[in-house]
Amino acid sequence: MELDQLRQLVAIEREGTITAAAASLHLTQPSLSRSMQRLEAELGCELFDHEGNRVRLNEAGRVAIEHAKDVLDAERSLREAIIDLSRRRRTFVIRSVAPAPVWRLAARLCEEEPGTIIEPFLTDSEAEVADAVAKGHADLGVVLHALMTPGLSSRPFMTETLEFLVPEGHPLAEREELSFADADGEPFLIYSQVGFWMNLHRREMPHSQVLVQEDRTVFTQLLATTDVLAFTTDASQSATTPPGRVRVPITDASARQTFFVCCREENAPILEKLA
Repeated sequence: MELDQLRQLVAIEREGTITAAAASLHLTQPSLSRSMQRLEAELGCELFDHEGNRVRLNEAGRVAIEHAKDVLDAERSLREAIIDLSRRRRTFVIRSVAPAPVWRLAARLCEEEPGTIIEPFLTDSEAEVADAVAKGHADLGVVLHALMTPGLSSRPFMTETLEFLVPEGHPLAEREELSFADADGEPFLIYSQVGFWMNLHRREMPHSQVLVQEDRTVFTQLLATTDVLAFTTDASQSATTPPGRVRVPITDASARQTFFVCCREENAPILEKLA
């Protein structure tokens, strides 16, 4: 039994259907269904009543939900306790809406204070980032807009620009630039840990099948062996273009995002060091 399965079970209750829950979790419906089938097999009982194309939690499912919530609450308490401990050990906790700013912040912080430990947490919610910083659960936050929240300071930090990774030989590989609309309808391979970018991909290309990969190694392997499109950015940790791929700039303004770093006002001097 995995924590992700418990989160998925809670999402199904919250969203009402497996299809809606899968969308909220950025998973495909078959993938979520298989995960629930594995959970049922492990527990030794069915958790859903099937009514045509719909499913509903049965009595065992409702019992499982209550225990799942208790376990997830305990997991959150554990994380918060570890965060509090980390704060006392020269550890910087960073909550961010995208991974690339964390890479750059980590490098800057380690330059300023060698030996600093970075604890990153990724989310697609600006509100969650601001709340964590305001409550002292994170030292720094990365958001998409300047914050006007009392008690918090923010400033521009970096800009990231998306590009398409197109397989060599693909008709779109010959283009010097592309818009999201040009590629809408093409299947896309996407690594799950991209924060807010995931929602942008789905919004800008509503007709594309999104193949989400949780494992970075598997994602890299599929990038080398499949002919579906993918994304990279000018802030990527890897400066090289994967073999068999062509980088094509994206013309849409939404493919370019400026990030703001924020902290509590009493810690504002650190923003000057990170500029």
